[in-house]
Amino acid sequence: MSTGTPRTLRKVSTTITTTPASAADSSPSAPVSRWRWFLRPGAASLSGFLLYLSFPPRTLWWLAVPAFALLGWTLRGRRPRAGFGLGQLAGLGFLLPLLVWTGEEVGPVPWLALAAVEALFVAAAGLGIAAVSRLPWWPVFAAGVWILAEAARARVPFGGFPWGKIAFGQADGLFLPLAAVGGTPVLGFAVALCGFGLYETARLLHARRKPAAPGGDDPAADGAPDVTSGTRPRAGARGPLAAAALAVLLPVTGAVAALPLVDDAAEDGTATVAAVQGNVPRLGLDFNAQRRAVLDNHAARTHELAQAVREGRKPRPDFVLWPENSSDIDPYANPDAAAVIDGAARAIGAPTVVGAVVAPETGKLRNTLIQWDPRRGPVATYDKRHVQPFGEYIPMRSFVRIFNSDVDRVRRDFGPGDQVGVFDLAGTRVGLATCYEAAFDWAVRDTVTHGAQLITVPSNNATFGRSEMTYQQLAMSRVRAVEHSRSVVVPVTSGVSAVIRPDGEIVARTAMFTPDVLVEKVPLRSSLTPATRLGTLPEALLAAVAAAGLGWAAARGLRARRGRAAV
Repeated sequence: MSTGTPRTLRKVSTTITTTPASAADSSPSAPVSRWRWFLRPGAASLSGFLLYLSFPPRTLWWLAVPAFALLGWTLRGRRPRAGFGLGQLAGLGFLLPLLVWTGEEVGPVPWLALAAVEALFVAAAGLGIAAVSRLPWWPVFAAGVWILAEAARARVPFGGFPWGKIAFGQADGLFLPLAAVGGTPVLGFAVALCGFGLYETARLLHARRKPAAPGGDDPAADGAPDVTSGTRPRAGARGPLAAAALAVLLPVTGAVAALPLVDDAAEDGTATVAAVQGNVPRLGLDFNAQRRAVLDNHAARTHELAQAVREGRKPRPDFVLWPENSSDIDPYANPDAAAVIDGAARAIGAPTVVGAVVAPETGKLRNTLIQWDPRRGPVATYDKRHVQPFGEYIPMRSFVRIFNSDVDRVRRDFGPGDQVGVFDLAGTRVGLATCYEAAFDWAVRDTVTHGAQLITVPSNNATFGRSEMTYQQLAMSRVRAVEHSRSVVVPVTSGVSAVIRPDGEIVARTAMFTPDVLVEKVPLRSSLTPATRLGTLPEALLAAVAAAGLGWAAARGLRARRGRAAV
């Protein structure tokens, strides 16, 4: 015998309490309800735009925290499908302005396509965050989901595109020391956790102080205050509130505790390094003449440095670093180019690293760094291991040509090298990561685990003009300096070139599109940070946290569906 409400009474009750559609449409609150359709999509887009604003050249790193708090408000309690759509909007709000420099030379279509594809990873993160948002301790799982999406974005497609990892916006931030603990994954996780925890703390405090009106759409779960019931939260809500506050405090206290890992002491002495920025001609020359002018510019700056050393105006460098593409003329195949480089190296009397395009008679081109000895000439090479898709090689060329004929500007594809780059320059072991490689955790870490005491990131950003790209890339090198506790020297054809100490401080930098030479004494180090020792383990653990949360959410959803089916 059932003791529940008779079915006929439930039907009558439903009939009495149902409001006719016409009445709802005519009520004064109807316009407000319509605007609510745009509230969360607008908030999602705004959260992404705040993430963009947290990146260089601005020093608004702290905006990433309220950005994640707003994203948490947008996604918490949403269905996964809605989370995907809101995440896509957040991704576009973030990546469209962040990557606008990719269309500097080839127009808007590649830029829009790249941003749209990369935003899909943020959309997937939105789906996952929405799925875990009803779990206890959901900020932890949500931050793990974000890092899982970043890990995927750094690997696929075409080897990945990690540009825009949250860690790369934190070079001036409070959380930067965490890079030395677990690299960019731990740094990014801390920022996301702090933001999600901030939102959850505010939500629970609001629920304790001012109960929400009945009929809301964000029910609490698992002991959290029910903000939709119209009643005051239970005393047991203190536990979730304490956990939310802990999610804010842990990243901050962790960053403070990691400060001793940020050390710029000269463990292995010092080295005096010169970074040459020859600059590039912008107009009035054909392609071959431009390449020769770039080479001549870097040789001329090196001769000027040699003269300054002889006159005592500059210290003598132990070695000299030229940027990527400082010789787009293959010095192995062109004796004139080899003579220009050899003359510059002999003038300064120090080993010189030259960025060259090497063109074998058959096979693919090589983006090569050449160690040029002032007496013996070229003695060692490093071929860039991660060549840039759609920039240095064109995947699916015939298909892509349908949408953009500019693919044929890359007439001959570059091929990747397979050896870790570490040069012995006058007794200093220098790790090599060419330009785009600075964005990849493994490409920089490998050089340090192979004995690098200093890192250099030779780059060529001239194609991207005065855009924000060069500042975004420079921030990556600052994060790498702290991550591996190494000085980092960044020679760039057109700027910004810089010398960075192991604590992430820039001690010297150039202006853009200005010929210049930086000569600085930098500390050399050989100790390994926890981030260097652990490698990909922190990222794997955070991915496991995300997977655990997603599995838990899926299991809860399955039980709930079975329960409804059984009623």
